[in-house]
Amino acid sequence: MIVTGNTTRVRNAVKKTKKKAKVVGFIPTMGALHQGHLSLVRAAKKECGFVVVSIFINPLQFGPKEDYKKYPRSFKKDEKLLKEEGVDLVFYPKPSDMYGGKFSTFVNEADLSHNLCGKVRPGHFKGVCTVVAKLFNIVGADRAYFGQKDYQQSLIIKRMIEDLDFPIKLRVLPIVREKDGLAMSSRNAYLSKKERQNALSLYKSLLAAKAMIRKGERDPKKLLSKMKTIVSREKPNKIDYIKVKDAFTLQDLKRIKGRVLIALAVCVGKTRLIDNIILNVK
Repeated sequence: MIVTGNTTRVRNAVKKTKKKAKVVGFIPTMGALHQGHLSLVRAAKKECGFVVVSIFINPLQFGPKEDYKKYPRSFKKDEKLLKEEGVDLVFYPKPSDMYGGKFSTFVNEADLSHNLCGKVRPGHFKGVCTVVAKLFNIVGADRAYFGQKDYQQSLIIKRMIEDLDFPIKLRVLPIVREKDGLAMSSRNAYLSKKERQNALSLYKSLLAAKAMIRKGERDPKKLLSKMKTIVSREKPNKIDYIKVKDAFTLQDLKRIKGRVLIALAVCVGKTRLIDNIILNVK
C-alpha cells in the first residue's frame, strides 16, 4: 500500500495503473474511519482494480466556532484498517500541501448549498466543493464513493460533477448503522454514555415518520411535529433542523409524494449529528 502526501506521486501511480486498463475508485475521507467508511472501500474494491483513499481534515469546511482542532485524528489506526482492506494508495496530505502559497480559488455551488446544513453552516459546502474538486483533479479516479448519511453533500457533489464536467462517476451508498440504529459517524466518539443514548432519538424520529407515511399520512407538518416531540424529550438535545424535502431539489414539500428526503441535524450536548432516510412515496 502506497502512503503519500505528494500529489505528483499520486498522479504517477494512478497514471501507471490506468495504462493497465484498471478502473480507479476513490473514497475521500477525513479519517477517524469506521465501518461506514469501510463499506465504501469494500464497494470500491469489488468494482475497481485500484482503490485510493484520501485522509484530509479540510479546514475550509469548518466554521470559526466548529471543531476543526478537536476533530478525531487517528492516522495509524486508519492506515492499519485500510491496509487490511487491501487499499492500494492512501493520500495523506497536510493543509500546506492542499492550500499552500497564495491560495485564493474556491468552488461554490449556489443552489443546493443554501438549504439544510448549508443554511446553518454558512461557507461549509464552499469548503467541501473546493477540496473535493482538488482531490478529483489530483487523483483522477473513474469512480468516487460517498455515503448517504451526508446526503446533501452527495447531491451537491453530483451537481458539481455535472456542472464542471468532471469525468468521474458518483456512487452513493446506504447509511451504515450501529446495532441500535445510530448512524455511524466519526463524531460519535465525542458522545458521553448518556449522550450516546440520547442520540438514538434521531433514528427513532425517522422511523416514526416512516411509519406515519406507511399508514397514509401525507402532511409534512404532522411528521415534523411528531419528530420534534421525539427528539426534544431527550435533554439537552438542541434541534438545528428537521425537514421533509424533495430528494432531488431539496425544496420543501406541501404534500408528501415522490422521492422524499426526511433529514435532521441535532446537537446532542456539544456534538452535532445528522441523519436521514429517503422514501419513494406514491
